[in-house]
Amino acid sequence: MTDDRVYSSNKQNGTAAAASHRATANNQPTNFPASAKTNPMRHHYRPTPTSQNRRNFSCRRCFCLTCFWATLLLIGILLLAAIAAAAFYVLYHPHRPAFSVTSVKISSFNLTTTPSDETTHLTTKMNLTLSARNPNKKAIFYYDHPMSITVLSPSVIISNGSYPNSFTSSPETIFIIHSTVVLNSQLLDVDSVNSLKSDLKRKNGLPIKIVIDTIMGVKLEKLKMKKIGIRVNCDGIKGLMPKDKEAALANSSNAKCKVDLRIKILRWTF
Repeated sequence: MTDDRVYSSNKQNGTAAAASHRATANNQPTNFPASAKTNPMRHHYRPTPTSQNRRNFSCRRCFCLTCFWATLLLIGILLLAAIAAAAFYVLYHPHRPAFSVTSVKISSFNLTTTPSDETTHLTTKMNLTLSARNPNKKAIFYYDHPMSITVLSPSVIISNGSYPNSFTSSPETIFIIHSTVVLNSQLLDVDSVNSLKSDLKRKNGLPIKIVIDTIMGVKLEKLKMKKIGIRVNCDGIKGLMPKDKEAALANSSNAKCKVDLRIKILRWTF
């Protein structure tokens, strides 16, 4: 019995020594813990998704879907608006009203300087004849608001007035506007006085610009559209000073008028 136990112990020691020898030959540590060995079939750690992560993912998805459908709806609305505008233009072919200057008569133009206080006052009176033409074949323009008329040279106001009468401009018709604008002893600053005196010395006459502001309505057959503001700028007029109390006729052969729509969006006017 004793010999068997001794023999078994020697056999175990020999086996352990052989294993140690093989580990040394392979440059491997003999006391490598079993729990630290790498398992090639072992799966990487993946955290289990929580309810908070799922909720965040759901919110992002809803937000993306909302943005997508909102963008798609906006594109659809813009496309429909473009189609409607194209159909409207083809059907009616609308044009803006056309204004022109027929004549400008300067009855008085007095630039008076007071020596005591060295102030300068301007007094003027002018008779204007303008024409408003409707170039459309189906649209009717109606003006039921007073027209504000301002005369400048070139940035100094030299006269102002209005045309209070309402009128309707039928398709392919011309309406004549007569108006008298005045300026009664208007006090001018130094810069305005110097600018006017310099312009009065020009040989071809005083440059004059007429600005008209009003509100216009449009009617297309049975459709009555919303009223819009318009501004008419007429320049290229050369005024001559009256002599011997006779009105001087300005040269308006090169006068050109431009009509701009005054569209209000919220508080801004374009």
